[in-house]
Amino acid sequence: MKINKTNAMRQLDAAKIKYEMCEYEVDENDLSGTHIAEQIGLPFEQVFKTIVTKGDKTGYMVFCIPCHKEIDLKKAAAVTGNKKIEPLHVKDLLGITGYIRGGCSPVGMKKKFPTYFDRSAESLERLTVSAGVRGIQLLVNSDEIIKFTSARLVDITAE
Repeated sequence: MKINKTNAMRQLDAAKIKYEMCEYEVDENDLSGTHIAEQIGLPFEQVFKTIVTKGDKTGYMVFCIPCHKEIDLKKAAAVTGNKKIEPLHVKDLLGITGYIRGGCSPVGMKKKFPTYFDRSAESLERLTVSAGVRGIQLLVNSDEIIKFTSARLVDITAE
């Protein structure tokens, strides 16, 4: 079966960054990263979810954190130079990023936004991010995806 390449896959291909596709069954009632991790057989620490936010000073930003963690908005605001940030409303996600909830990738958005990976990514050899569609995660080299997205490593998860 031929897979239609997503923007994320095309950009990684163009950059000669290798990835493995991890397909899973989409459950509309449970789009959580932990559910995805269980389906693809990877530890929660290795499956990253993408959260798009808007800061009061810097505008839109992208955060990638392990799927079982929550973002600490105060920490995220502090490391990005904002007083306050809030997650983007689901209804605005497609128009701003080109992606839908449950299929948002830090790679291949309509525009390049400042990107931040949770510091735990640096201790991993590989991690997954969404391929840009529900049903596929991309397993990539951690250092390569961080470098490709020009991401900063920061401490942004809640304790």
